[in-house]
Amino acid sequence: WTKAIEKLQVKVEEGIQVNGIDGEDAAFAVHTARGVIEARQVVLAIGRRGTPRRMGVPGEELQKVTYGFTDAEQYGGRRVLVVGGGDSALEAAIQIAELGTAEVALSYRGAELGRARQANRDKLTALSEAGQLTLLLPSQIKYVTETEVRIEWDGRELRLPNDDVIVNI
Repeated sequence: WTKAIEKLQVKVEEGIQVNGIDGEDAAFAVHTARGVIEARQVVLAIGRRGTPRRMGVPGEELQKVTYGFTDAEQYGGRRVLVVGGGDSALEAAIQIAELGTAEVALSYRGAELGRARQANRDKLTALSEAGQLTLLLPSQIKYVTETEVRIEWDGRELRLPNDDVIVNI
């Protein structure tokens, strides 16, 4: 990467919070905490340092709530809620459900999982139909406590016993 950056004379801005991007190809305005940066091209490489989107509900600051997923094995034998409708959320729910030892539910605000790849949607549906995973579509997280998550689903409030919440929104 260093050689490519030097060869192409790419200006790299590190450690800057990006608040928005306007414009189009060859004429971008990147709004940052330090002001506006104009650019012809923009590459966002946030890695693990990015600021995850929060749920905005009471209890989201609890230690049991994580904004990322790395290892399904750590959730074996636990009651896990995955929040989100994209590939990251579906893949986390699938991997944990395939362990066969965890109770897994997936909550997404939309009625369909249109943002995820078809292969992930198919696998999730198969796990749900096999009783290995609970789909809560559409649903909205209301709040999180140490022992449960309250979710608005199907016109009622569901009290879901819970050990861990993985947020991928």
